[in-house]
Amino acid sequence: MSASSVIGGLPNVDGGGPLLRLENVERDYMMGSETVRAVRGVSLEIRAGEHIAIVGPSGCGKSTLLNLLGAIDPPDEGRVLLGGRDVSRLNDREATALRLRRIGFVFQRFHLLPALTARENIELPMAEAGVGARERALRSRELLAYVGLADRDRHRPPQLSGGEQQRVAIARALANAPAIVLADEPTGELDARTGAEVASLFARLNRDGTTLVIATHDEELASGAKRVIHMRDGAVVRDEIDATAAMAR
Repeated sequence: MSASSVIGGLPNVDGGGPLLRLENVERDYMMGSETVRAVRGVSLEIRAGEHIAIVGPSGCGKSTLLNLLGAIDPPDEGRVLLGGRDVSRLNDREATALRLRRIGFVFQRFHLLPALTARENIELPMAEAGVGARERALRSRELLAYVGLADRDRHRPPQLSGGEQQRVAIARALANAPAIVLADEPTGELDARTGAEVASLFARLNRDGTTLVIATHDEELASGAKRVIHMRDGAVVRDEIDATAAMAR
């Protein structure tokens, strides 16, 4: 079985347009009695197959931008479009269904359920999406093999190292073959060697067709991206595209 059939491959986007588009997006939040503008007038296009790192100092808006891309938070101003569909004003039920089927998430602290095995953690989003038990079992085994943990399927998170837990979390993000995977500081809890291994896995995912957007302070992780978006004070201050990747676009 090919790698692309395991992870889902590139999604089809009508008309060859961008997979994700942000149009003059702004997002505020309250810090005590003060309003903080976390994202300021950001416009971006993300195409299927891109490997993007979002970098910048703490508090610059990286995580908020990911939440907007992933339909976790709605924008206060502007629009977010996924595959040409405006997802900015979805209700909670619609946004949850969208995230479940089209967007994979990887978090700094893994967010695995400690009472479930590695395989059960990966199967959980499939069960929520209505995938049958036999297909869930087959796909979870394939994904565990893909991330190099075929022999850890019955281990629970407390029995796994940090790097192994993050690999399970990545496999879980791929469970429903999403159109895009968003990762927020995915190496932040890992030592340098293990972080480098996870960075290599992300690079492999992208080579095999996964669209990736990663918010990170990790220079090695960012160096593997084909496009680097620099943020400061809620705004995009620089958007660098590798020359080879730009020619492919």
